[in-house]
Amino acid sequence: MPGWLNLPNLFTLARLALTPFVIAAILDGRHRDALLLFVAAGFTDYLDGASARWLRVSTQTGAYLDPIADKCLLSGVFLAMAAAQTIPWWVVGVIFGRDLFILAGVGIVLLLTSVRRFPPSMWGKWSTFVQILTAVVWMARNAAPSPVLDGMATGMLFPCVALTLYSGLDYLRRGIRMAQAH
Repeated sequence: MPGWLNLPNLFTLARLALTPFVIAAILDGRHRDALLLFVAAGFTDYLDGASARWLRVSTQTGAYLDPIADKCLLSGVFLAMAAAQTIPWWVVGVIFGRDLFILAGVGIVLLLTSVRRFPPSMWGKWSTFVQILTAVVWMARNAAPSPVLDGMATGMLFPCVALTLYSGLDYLRRGIRMAQAH
């Protein structure tokens, strides 16, 4: 068995494997299934971290694979909800715009410096948390429409977009500091 294949990485691979099923459920209008699958995929994120700490297992593969699995799942969910016309496209544009902006910044820092570590910022973590919460509320709204969930879903858009934009600016500031230090 390869050295990178351990319990935490299996949970991460399970999250990646669940992603197309979540997306398909959204696109097929099976909103309850999509929500349940998304929650299950999210639980694998908890399990990979908890098992890595409990077993004291950490691999470079896991360090790369975990954020990729998270981004595939969350990006796929937002894209699918926009394609299914259940969330506004402009929200997806802001989320993807920030991600592309960060990728471009990382590329520039990689080209111009010796920096090779890009740990997530507190604002990036908060942004991801609010994006996940926004996705869950919108999927719950789609699964069980109600005036309360309609209001909550609409109300989640502003904090989601605001934190997404702010975290992008925070990453820009951090990138500039990294480049100047090296």
